[in-house]
Amino acid sequence: MNNDRKQIQVVAAIIHDAEGRIFATQRGYGEWKDYWEFPGGKIEPGETPEEALRREIWEELVTRIAVERLVETVEWDYPRFHLTMHCYLCRVVSGRLELKEHEAARWLAPEELENVGWLPADWELVRKLKTM
Repeated sequence: MNNDRKQIQVVAAIIHDAEGRIFATQRGYGEWKDYWEFPGGKIEPGETPEEALRREIWEELVTRIAVERLVETVEWDYPRFHLTMHCYLCRVVSGRLELKEHEAARWLAPEELENVGWLPADWELVRKLKTM
């Protein structure tokens, strides 16, 4: 790993429903526009990953979640930065998963996870989820 590269720490929510489907969102902005991702975002100074995840999901989706457990921490080198993504299994407590920042969203059954174009780091997690 190139230590001169910018380091970014983020959290991602693997939001699941009673049928075992996973909630995926499509980016509506930036360099990776139109790629699919697990919703979440950067950890602010002084926040735990779980607090950051609850805040990010509220800001992006106007939804309250319960953070159940850490599934995986993905380390990924993008061209301009190194990403550390803490991925947590979550469920909706209240709210309607209203898109504030994303252009689209889908509930995907495990066998449908590979049907969308995920961000490179998120593919690592998709592969793991298919074996869970």
